[in-house]
Amino acid sequence: MENQLFGYRRENGNVGVRNHVVILPVDDISNAACEAVANNVKGTLALPHAYGRLQYGPDLDLFFRTMIGIGSNPNVAAVVVIGIEENWTKKIADGIAKTGKPVSYFYIERNGDIETVRNASWKAKEYIQWASELQREPIGLHELTVSIKCGESDTTTGMGSCPTVSQAVDRLIDAGATVFFGETSELTGGEHLIAERMATPALKTKFMNIYNDYVGEIKSKGVDLLGSQPTQGNIAGGLSTIEEKALGNIAKTGTKEVIGVLDPAEAPEDGNGLYFMDTSSAAAECITLMAAAGAVVHFFPTGQGNIIGNPIEPVIKITANPITAETMSEHIDVDVKGLLSREISLPEAGDSLMECLYRTVNGRLTCAEALGHREFVITKLYRSA
Repeated sequence: MENQLFGYRRENGNVGVRNHVVILPVDDISNAACEAVANNVKGTLALPHAYGRLQYGPDLDLFFRTMIGIGSNPNVAAVVVIGIEENWTKKIADGIAKTGKPVSYFYIERNGDIETVRNASWKAKEYIQWASELQREPIGLHELTVSIKCGESDTTTGMGSCPTVSQAVDRLIDAGATVFFGETSELTGGEHLIAERMATPALKTKFMNIYNDYVGEIKSKGVDLLGSQPTQGNIAGGLSTIEEKALGNIAKTGTKEVIGVLDPAEAPEDGNGLYFMDTSSAAAECITLMAAAGAVVHFFPTGQGNIIGNPIEPVIKITANPITAETMSEHIDVDVKGLLSREISLPEAGDSLMECLYRTVNGRLTCAEALGHREFVITKLYRSA
């Protein structure tokens, strides 16, 4: 594909495809202040969430990694961080500042909401005006980081939309780009297929340990995942077992070797290529973690129809289900139902997805963006202290 790509090159050299100024709450009780700032300064984006208090250990580590990662994402031009206390607020701002992008922090204790909102609004106004003058510049396909996850899957997902994503994944890896996939529990029954694609024996061992730990945790609760995995929508779409769902899930990951195994929200350090990330299969949680690791565009194949979006990372939705393509057309960016009627070939479906990727990178809003879907959900490992 010869089309030129244009993006925002950030201070650390990473490339984004959006230009957000984010008002980032450290904790749940700072949401109101962040939303007040975003209301005062148009064009800024508040990201309210439910956590950030009394977390500890690995759960707290993941929280900081997620928040710093979201602020560091190349789709974000500048960040205003607001928290109740100074220490954690400064920790997140300092982490984001390592990218070189503009970031300021404000805390509510000893200041109150009104004074905090006033001061933060002045800084947000400065940032949004500065960001509005940033210009896109030519970028290469190899500079993109793309994430993938499917949802509300059915038989058409494994036969159509996931193989279409596979086409794009292989093309991206061949071009030198980076791609994340995850959904640990949804690999069940096909985990050996992913394990065999690991680039080294050490990675294979690391992946299998993560997979076994995840499944072991589920089993330790004494629960049967049927009805949760597969979901009720999956079952209605003809997927009766997790193994059937897993094979469709794996079908979207392409054919290339996996060069890294990442913790949730962990940014890769081993160069460009295909990475597995240990994530939940819950759509909003998974995409949030991948955005925190630096993904700037997401491919989301769906069968029964999923409406997910993300405030930071544009979500491109693909379906091969003709009913979904008709009844939920406002949510579908790439319609590949012609695969099942043999009106188009799989490479042609891949061409359509790549064309949509180029247009999205260059600024065209996805359906989720146009409809205001900004699902931002933090993964929490266990209850707070």
